[in-house]
Amino acid sequence: MVAGRTPEVNPAGPCQHNVKVKRVERRWNRRAASRSLGPPAAAGASPVCGVLAASRAMFRAALTSLTPRGGLAQARRLCGAAPAELRVREALSGAEVGARVQIQGWVRSARAQKANLFLDINDGSCRQSLQVVAGPQLHDPSLTFGCAVEVTGLLKRSPHPKQPVELEAEEVRVVGQCDPVDFPFKIKERHGPEYLRQFPHLRCRTNVFSALLRLRSEASSAIHSFFRDSGFLQIHTPIITSNDCEGAGELFQVQPPCAESEDDHFFSVPTFLTVSGQLHLEVMSGAFSRVYTFGPTFRAENSQSRRHLAEFYMVEAELAFTRSLKDLTQVMELLFRRTTEQLLARCDADLDLFHRHVTPGHQLALDRMMKSEFPVISYSEAVDILGRSARPFSFPTHVRAPASPGHPQLTSCSPQWGCDLQTEHERFLVQHCGGVPVFVTDYPYDLKPFYARDNQDAPRRTAAAVDLLVPGVGELCGGSLREERLDLLQARLEGAGLHHTYDWYLDLRRFGSAPHGGFGMGFERYLQCVLGVDNIKDVTPFPRHARSCLL
Repeated sequence: MVAGRTPEVNPAGPCQHNVKVKRVERRWNRRAASRSLGPPAAAGASPVCGVLAASRAMFRAALTSLTPRGGLAQARRLCGAAPAELRVREALSGAEVGARVQIQGWVRSARAQKANLFLDINDGSCRQSLQVVAGPQLHDPSLTFGCAVEVTGLLKRSPHPKQPVELEAEEVRVVGQCDPVDFPFKIKERHGPEYLRQFPHLRCRTNVFSALLRLRSEASSAIHSFFRDSGFLQIHTPIITSNDCEGAGELFQVQPPCAESEDDHFFSVPTFLTVSGQLHLEVMSGAFSRVYTFGPTFRAENSQSRRHLAEFYMVEAELAFTRSLKDLTQVMELLFRRTTEQLLARCDADLDLFHRHVTPGHQLALDRMMKSEFPVISYSEAVDILGRSARPFSFPTHVRAPASPGHPQLTSCSPQWGCDLQTEHERFLVQHCGGVPVFVTDYPYDLKPFYARDNQDAPRRTAAAVDLLVPGVGELCGGSLREERLDLLQARLEGAGLHHTYDWYLDLRRFGSAPHGGFGMGFERYLQCVLGVDNIKDVTPFPRHARSCLL
């Protein structure tokens, strides 16, 4: 309430007004109890308690005469209560308009004028900053871009249409100074991702990267929500393992520095950082029909490409009692759609920042993905599409596409059936299918790990495996049905010389095995796809890759 202003009639009616009165009274009672003033007076109580009861009655009568808007803030002052501590997101909601509040955050801009000092304060809770209006007496030379502050004042409606509220400052305290000359980020400059990568300890303070981290957090929450709502049980698979799930040998070995020799193993056997939690999920799928894990994985891949990291997060799921690859593709597509829908619903401002200023035009591509069905093609069809293309690929197998009626022989070299698809091939297939995610199924048997189910479809032997290819990235998800037939699995392990190493894996088939399958999705690649970010190093807080491990 402004001094000298006549109290207005309560527009909300007596019920809402009484609720606020009782709320303030309860707060006053708690303060009284904390000062050992005791409970309300009762029969036989001391005179002090009687005085307290009378004081409480007078206080309640005073509160009743106050307006609901100004009454709460004035009651706080009468009680000597501390200002409410709010986050910027809470303050911008307008729920505490008229109250005395305290905001803590970092200065995103400072503008000094003759009459007032204007500060934009952000604490990372949302993209928008809160404007603080301070009188000239509160001006401090240390109030610079990047400094940490605590601001106390009255939260009020803003006269400007672009901001719902503003904070009329009573006190501004600089908690941590920031020299704008030495600070690597400048207030009026737009810094590129390559420049920001040099400062992994500071780039979270920029608008773009703070938006990325909020999106990453929300996407993580959405993934957990999807699996929980779909009846999956979360399993915390180990990070240290003795298994090479992918069979590629790109492993980080775990060995303590005190080991006397290479044969002196801490765990009695050679151990590595996990490349996948799949085998451990297969163990759990013998008791739970739907399980998943979400955690860090590691690849000792000496690559500097835009789509590879040495440490990244994987979402992996395993389903028991599967009948076909369709059981897996349905879950993959739903996971992509539900997670993206939650981002669009709850992080629209952060997505808008990316789609307007970082990757302009990508919003249209994302809308097309969300509105379209995901087509399904086989690996053989994919090779045929690539073979008919006139585009010269960087990774051909030097086999000319054969001529056929209506299809003359092309001069460009194309992948041959049996070769592994490269990123350029995957991106071309996505473009060929309309710029939407596409499933590629039934890969050559020899390209897939030992656990992939044999389709037994001679003469071209294929495995029941599937990849989800997405625009701008290539492979996002990879999965397969698992070989549940003991004799076929045992023969393949023996042929690879792994039957002793994976004898425990054969036990899963010997005792109550059920047809099952699963897949994994690269979390950082998902963010690349949704945001349109070209380099995977720009969607993770602390990128680890060959020749680089800052912090």
